[in-house]
Amino acid sequence: MNITELFIRRPVATTLLTLGIALTGVAAYFQLPVSALPAVDLPTIQVQANLPGASPAVMATSVATPLERRLGKIADVTEMTSNSSTGQTQIIMQFGLSRDVNGAARDVQAAINAARPDLPATLRSNPTYRKFNPADAPILIMTLTSPTLSKGQMYDAAATILQQKLSQVRGVGDVSLGGGANPGVRVELNPGALFKYGVSPEDVRAAIASANANAPKGFVSDGERRWQIYTNDQARTAAEYRSLVIAMRDGQALRLSDVAEVVDSVEDVRNMGLVDGKQAIVVRITRQPGANVIATVDRIKAELPRLRAQLPPQVDLEIGVDRTTSTRSSLRDVETSLGISILLVILVVLVFLRNGRAVIIPAVAVVVSLLGALSVMYLMHYSLDMLSLMALTVATGFVVDDAIVVLENITRHVEAGVPRFEAALIGAREVSFTVISISISLIAVFAPIVLMGGIVGKFFVEFGVTLSASIIISLIVSLTFTPMMAARLGSFTHSDQAEGRRRSVFSRISRGLELMLDGVTRLYGRSLAWALDHRRVMMVVLLIVIGLNVYLFIQVPKGLFPQQDSGQLVGGMQVDQASSFELTSEKFIRLQKIVSSDPAVLHAVGFTGGGGGFMFVNLKPKAERGGLTSDQVAQRIRPKLMRVPGASLFLQVQQEFRLGGRQSAAQYQYTLRSDDIGQLREWSEKLLTQLKRSPLLTDVNSDQQERGLEMFVNLDRDAAARVGVTAQQLDNVL
Repeated sequence: MNITELFIRRPVATTLLTLGIALTGVAAYFQLPVSALPAVDLPTIQVQANLPGASPAVMATSVATPLERRLGKIADVTEMTSNSSTGQTQIIMQFGLSRDVNGAARDVQAAINAARPDLPATLRSNPTYRKFNPADAPILIMTLTSPTLSKGQMYDAAATILQQKLSQVRGVGDVSLGGGANPGVRVELNPGALFKYGVSPEDVRAAIASANANAPKGFVSDGERRWQIYTNDQARTAAEYRSLVIAMRDGQALRLSDVAEVVDSVEDVRNMGLVDGKQAIVVRITRQPGANVIATVDRIKAELPRLRAQLPPQVDLEIGVDRTTSTRSSLRDVETSLGISILLVILVVLVFLRNGRAVIIPAVAVVVSLLGALSVMYLMHYSLDMLSLMALTVATGFVVDDAIVVLENITRHVEAGVPRFEAALIGAREVSFTVISISISLIAVFAPIVLMGGIVGKFFVEFGVTLSASIIISLIVSLTFTPMMAARLGSFTHSDQAEGRRRSVFSRISRGLELMLDGVTRLYGRSLAWALDHRRVMMVVLLIVIGLNVYLFIQVPKGLFPQQDSGQLVGGMQVDQASSFELTSEKFIRLQKIVSSDPAVLHAVGFTGGGGGFMFVNLKPKAERGGLTSDQVAQRIRPKLMRVPGASLFLQVQQEFRLGGRQSAAQYQYTLRSDDIGQLREWSEKLLTQLKRSPLLTDVNSDQQERGLEMFVNLDRDAAARVGVTAQQLDNVL
């Protein structure tokens, strides 16, 4: 007794096995995470160091270089880039795909500790590092606006309420705030008044520091009473600082308000957030690795009523950009295509078999095979994304083949007069080897995809494994459930159904289909005979087709992944490097007004700080923007952005997939390297000029920012020595 006969003779066990496969697939469907594309986590670590006031050159030579010397010794580093700006250095490290990011993080921490003696003594804190995925863009961007509250008050509400509550939502990885800062007291010194009273900025700093203390005072007790001691040793508002005594002059107290303007403000005034032209605090939310992006956003939206109730009533909390909108529509389209594929496969089988009961068998085989593939996806920690669902769509044409081969062979024996049960035993046994060889051949076709290395292999492994799993489960179903059903479902041969078709309301349709198929068969026979009689002509046609394929392969545009129409734009702003924050913010407001005025734009959210900014644009549904793609909308907006002199906003379509840890304001990057900084600056400028002349490229830009205004103070060390002033004192004053 072969394995197929065992399942034919035990219908209950076979049915339970099939139901088990189907039910586990249904359970897996509701547990699988959902995302636009497979999760490809590149082991990437970002190291950051801050030295306020230091020039980019100092940061590059004194901070970045010592760190790079130590970090470069870590094993399996595939890419390391650094970016030094005023007061800040950022180093991005990418490791091999096989490297564990947690182990790499430990090596990075050890390298930072080893580099500490080589770093400047004025570096107040050790460099920090964090693990991150460069392809992870915010899944949701929310905005806080208020007609009455200040920016600091809104930021405080966002930091104390929103940031903590949202971080607790299952699936949320990080919540970051932009466009504001925590409330603070700002002391704007008057240099003329300081000179008049003979007070240095260091004296003011020391007085402010000594005026604040935060230590427990204890208690006193006397007999039956105990008193806890508290003091007003903390100044919290500008009014409390204004009366602060910083020195005594001619017996009179010199107060802070005499030499400075003290106001209630924020810690950092050089930032701004906007949503559709209104001042706002921007809340960016990213997901945890492997989390269901749609379920995470749904959970966040369910929390919004409670969050709005906890915020001050003057604050409006709204969703500015929802990245899952395009993900939902894309997955909905793929799921619809999958459903249509299943129906078409069943319809084609019905057309050729022309029997409703016979169609049940391959229909069940298709559904169970696809559900079983979902179980494998769950065990492999895959997700429901466009590639895995596309694999299931492609599999619908493969998984039905095995069942049809088995069913047709059993039908052949039934039509020859063999009883159904015996026909099932004989027919299944005869084609078992054939079905197995067909399935192995199909799996062999997709094996290279599964075994592919590098980024492409990581990206397409879900496609290959899902497709192979569905074929394997189809093989199991075809050798167990299909012959068992064929043995017990009842007669479905063409001869037994002839009389029934004559009485059926579909008899005319059935006869018409049969005539059509007979005509197709005759036509194929005549064309095959002609082809065999004209072998030379057919060889010439074959060579022409091969040549045409080669030509088309050369002409077809090539890329790693197709350009997505996500319905969202993202843009980085660059301004004249000599621009102050006031001028930068003014240009940013003008740029956002231009973007918001486009009829295809739903919301424009952005924030700026210092010499640049970022903008996230959420477009209206495609039907409401006249059928224009996201790229066409960006192309329509770009010429209008050029009307703002001294500022550039580089808009590009938000993509789900990106490579490289180095952030840029463009879709593609080209890196120049040199040991000579002078030659690097010279040739990067030449390359940038030539690239801008190319009609194939747009929004060409460079991260080489070296045209800002600088002031160099030349210390006269002899004069300083005569008056007893050290370089350290001069540095403190500056």
